[in-house]
Amino acid sequence: MTAHATQSAQQGQRRVPGGALEALGLAPQRDVHWNLAPAALYEHAARRGEGLIAEGGAFCAVTSPHTGRSPNDKFIVREAGSEGDVWWGRVNQPLAVEQFERLHADVLRHLNGQELFVRDVFAGADPNHRIGIRFVTPNAWHALFVFNMFLRPTAPDLGAFAPAWQVLHAPEMLADPAAHGTQSPTFIVISFAKRTILIGGTRYAGELKKSVFAILNYLLPKRGVLSMHCSANLGEAGDVTLFFGLSGTGKTTLSADPERALIGDDEHGWSDQGVFNFEGGCYAKVIRLSREAEPEIYATTRMFGTVLENVVVDPETRAVDLESAAITENTRASYPIHFIPNHVTGGVAGHPSHIVFLTCDAYGVMPPIARLSPQQTMYHFLPGYTAKVAGTERGVTEPNATFSACFGAPFLPLHPNVYATLLGEKIARHGVQCWLVNTGWTGGPYGVGQRMRLALTRAMVRAALAGTLDRIPTAPEPVFGLEVPLQVPGVPDDLLLPRGTWRDPAVYDAAAAKLSLMFQQNFEQFRDQVHGAVRDAGPRT
Repeated sequence: MTAHATQSAQQGQRRVPGGALEALGLAPQRDVHWNLAPAALYEHAARRGEGLIAEGGAFCAVTSPHTGRSPNDKFIVREAGSEGDVWWGRVNQPLAVEQFERLHADVLRHLNGQELFVRDVFAGADPNHRIGIRFVTPNAWHALFVFNMFLRPTAPDLGAFAPAWQVLHAPEMLADPAAHGTQSPTFIVISFAKRTILIGGTRYAGELKKSVFAILNYLLPKRGVLSMHCSANLGEAGDVTLFFGLSGTGKTTLSADPERALIGDDEHGWSDQGVFNFEGGCYAKVIRLSREAEPEIYATTRMFGTVLENVVVDPETRAVDLESAAITENTRASYPIHFIPNHVTGGVAGHPSHIVFLTCDAYGVMPPIARLSPQQTMYHFLPGYTAKVAGTERGVTEPNATFSACFGAPFLPLHPNVYATLLGEKIARHGVQCWLVNTGWTGGPYGVGQRMRLALTRAMVRAALAGTLDRIPTAPEPVFGLEVPLQVPGVPDDLLLPRGTWRDPAVYDAAAAKLSLMFQQNFEQFRDQVHGAVRDAGPRT
């Protein structure tokens, strides 16, 4: 061990385990830094020229050319122990064992020549379902990102830390598709047999957190725990609400409500004891973020310890420009959850009272809020209709209508019906009320209508959670049969039924018919696996 490695271990307040990296197959030739504090990571990141320290104290990194996830470059190794369970196809592409072994060896060889930063963390706030993960990365700022995003072990935890999984992160290494079986130089590969994740060819930090989410989505349902792509918060009465949705649809924003305590902003499990956060931090979109609309999240962009990803910074004044999309629309802030003042310490709460499905409808057809029957809940959960918001994936430059099973298809190793069955059982057991909320467009499609105002969406959600809408008359929405409240305090009545917000109702009818057909075609893949009442809960035209 080098003197620098020893010093870094002391700064990280732990002894470096003898042979710890050798057990991962590594034989590092340069300095290794173990579990450094954020301030030390800042020093190393600045020394290495990994980014800028912005006015207010956030660390700013640029990940170009990859400024979003690369779903087409994600693979699962086809192994005897897991291949019968995996939902193979466009989402989960197979990689042969021999190709993985070749890539694994090349990643180890690449990392052996790098200065390395090691971070030991937990995923899963419930101790009964927690796993230890060891990240190895050549970048100090990526180690800071991991520190922010996952659960931070105590000093005694670190002294006895035994990782169940390892993530080998080689952002500057490019795969050879001919040799490694990848589609491009970028790779995100999961081996369940080796309990190893390989990530390379991209600096985008979101791959680090989402790859861990994918393995939890494989492991936890086998224990009867529903893994969910959702945010969660807690009311003063102890009532829990879940918000399902893809990135950019409002999960982080709506869950960070000053009137409710934040459990987590993106990934949760639902066990027999209740809901628990998978992570210890938040990863918020910050493009055009305002102090007035989202004060808690805005404040984090001016805090020491926050990582700002692909946010424009003036190189001289170090002022942050949250309005600019010069690098990408998918600008992000990563920060520990305790940066949000009103959060749930420990990340664990009871069973949900409400579930909200967030759909960012680029067609402008769906109502801004609707109550769902149990059958409609299952119908809308399986397709997961929404829009991919600009920048969240490579090549997405404007909202793109899509279906993402269970509101999280890119991260689901198992068939969607596994998650849907668990959800249906838990909703029935705990009497959960479910809602559909459109955070997308009204008055017309993208480019014609207007994006739903956050203040109005927040008012609708608060009314639903408070029980106010239980006493409001409703009307059936004609295309999907959704139960739409006719009044919501603080929201114009004419906004609630979408057909009336369009200048030409006939144009709305055509758009609604088109979307209805898209739903029906998408649901064909699930028809034979669901009850007839669920099949009949879809669009009526």
